[in-house]
Amino acid sequence: MVLRVAVVGGGLMGAAAARSLSARGHRVTVLERFGPGHDRGSSYGTSRIFRLAYAEPSYTELALRALPLWRRLEEESGQPVLTLTGAVDHGLPRAVDRLADVLAAAGRSAQRLSPGEVAERWPGLRADTTALYHPDAGRVHADDAVSALLKAAGQRGAEVRHGVRVTEIRHTGRTGGGVTVVTDADEALTADAVVVAVGGWAPGFLPAVVSGLPPMRVTQEQPVHFPVPDALDWPSFIHHPGAGWNMPGGLYGLGSADGVKIGLHGVGQVVDPDHRDRTPDPAAVDRLRAYAQEWLPGVAGTEPVPLTCLYTTTPDEDFVIDRQGPVTVLAGFSGHGFKFGPAIGELAADLVEGRPGTARFALGRAAPTR
Repeated sequence: MVLRVAVVGGGLMGAAAARSLSARGHRVTVLERFGPGHDRGSSYGTSRIFRLAYAEPSYTELALRALPLWRRLEEESGQPVLTLTGAVDHGLPRAVDRLADVLAAAGRSAQRLSPGEVAERWPGLRADTTALYHPDAGRVHADDAVSALLKAAGQRGAEVRHGVRVTEIRHTGRTGGGVTVVTDADEALTADAVVVAVGGWAPGFLPAVVSGLPPMRVTQEQPVHFPVPDALDWPSFIHHPGAGWNMPGGLYGLGSADGVKIGLHGVGQVVDPDHRDRTPDPAAVDRLRAYAQEWLPGVAGTEPVPLTCLYTTTPDEDFVIDRQGPVTVLAGFSGHGFKFGPAIGELAADLVEGRPGTARFALGRAAPTR
């Protein structure tokens, strides 16, 4: 049965859902509050890490599902978005060992390296205690990925409308469900189903639409870029805390068109996405500069260029991907969801079509804080 589906939010997750739904023949309308390529949310920029290595095997399985879907998107859109450079995890030995075990169980290759072997292979990177190299990793170009997903959706008939802010979602009460989506221009669109993927605006918007939403923190994170000429040759890397260096959440890095990007995971200040000061925090920049001086000899002599982005984090750092009535929710991607984008689009399309979701990502779940 062909469904009329409204997708509220045209960032990565909304775009991925629109692409999957339109590919299955549904009539899709995407309503995005801001203009194309905007920098107000969590989906903009030149780089996000792609990796298979997770301590939780279900995330490795989801990344394995996403990998061929990224490649299929490149074929559909004619736009390259994913570059595999490999990745280096290093730091606390038991954290690295766990990743090696999960990758081995998934049948993916990985190689243990000493800090000396890391320095020999990547002179710009200093490893802590023990390291694991895995080749099926690298970077996704964020802006190009969103653009390619919306392009692919449009090629399958989806209507993509920018500059449209949704103010309300009403259940129609008709037999079989259905919704009315109301915009700030008092336009009312009727649909059989709606997908809500509004990023940092989810905690303020979704409680009026669904029940069982876990608490979510919206924070402004401040990574930096070091503009070195060989940035695109760097692997992505994660420094796990607890050995020679210790910062809660750890540090991530990767090469990009803007330089070598590094950031601390989930340490930013809580913000309102509509009223945030995007002025860089000098103390945050200084922390990353000090880290680079000790652990990244390859960026010596360069000055970090700061940027800001939004994290929307659940207590357990698991996502919300679930359906309640005609409303499918995509939320709380906790600073690590981008790599899964096209696979999450498929999960969203499954939910819209009535297939069951995953307990790990359910509304109303009882989950411990990690």
